[in-house]
Amino acid sequence: MTGPAVPNHAVLAELTNVAHDAACQAASLIHDGRPDRVEVATTKTSPQDVVTAMDLAAEQCLRTYLHQVRPGDGILGEEQGYEPGTSGVTWVVDPIDGTVNYLYGLASYAVLVAAVTAPGVPDPATWTVLASCVRAPALDHTWTATRGGGAWCDGRQLHVGPPPELGLCLLGTGFGYRREVRERQGQVVAGLLPQVRDLRRMGSAGLDLCAVADGRLDLFYETGLNPWDLAAGALIAQEAGAQVSGLRGTCAGPAMTVAGHPGRLPELITYLEQARADDLV
Repeated sequence: MTGPAVPNHAVLAELTNVAHDAACQAASLIHDGRPDRVEVATTKTSPQDVVTAMDLAAEQCLRTYLHQVRPGDGILGEEQGYEPGTSGVTWVVDPIDGTVNYLYGLASYAVLVAAVTAPGVPDPATWTVLASCVRAPALDHTWTATRGGGAWCDGRQLHVGPPPELGLCLLGTGFGYRREVRERQGQVVAGLLPQVRDLRRMGSAGLDLCAVADGRLDLFYETGLNPWDLAAGALIAQEAGAQVSGLRGTCAGPAMTVAGHPGRLPELITYLEQARADDLV
């Protein structure tokens, strides 16, 4: 079965520009408007899984801007859900990826914006990501990617370099917020940590995928990623030359997302499959 048609170069360039402008506008809001003390507005899957008032305001900012410049497009956002459109393009947005970091005043948080085309509600199993932007205002970095047009960070094109052997790889991951999931993830990490150089948990899957793209991580894996966690960063990593997938021949998605150089990723995948690391969600 063939997927949705990919727009021409001019349309892809327009979508990339819109993604960039939307992400930067929302990022300015959350960075410049951050109070000295951020309060939790509500929680989701557990008391540790928080939403701040700025998450809500930033998503509304994104939706307002996207409706203005692309009124026929759909939007899928972390906080307000899915709003279908008529154009065939849907925007998948995360207003603050790394909300707990934002809550504590840590710099590793970002706005994630991606344009996808997909039948029905956007799903990593069926979508085609067309363009994306990740803006990290506290780090002052901006990553963009256009399908077939490469990945960039602050004007510098990104290319995944030759990977070191697994024992010298720096590995990124993330953890869920439910206790039973964390216990199982800890078991998986315990078996993997002796096999790699070290492990980093930065608290933003979008930034982890960008780190793979620009060489600050060699490998990445995480379970439980939602579409808005995945879309923008995955395209950036792929356009830089990384492989992004799931386990057992599946695509990246909630069960598992792995990313890294195609020459090294199979070793990580083999371990994760044997450890049944995708049997968590």
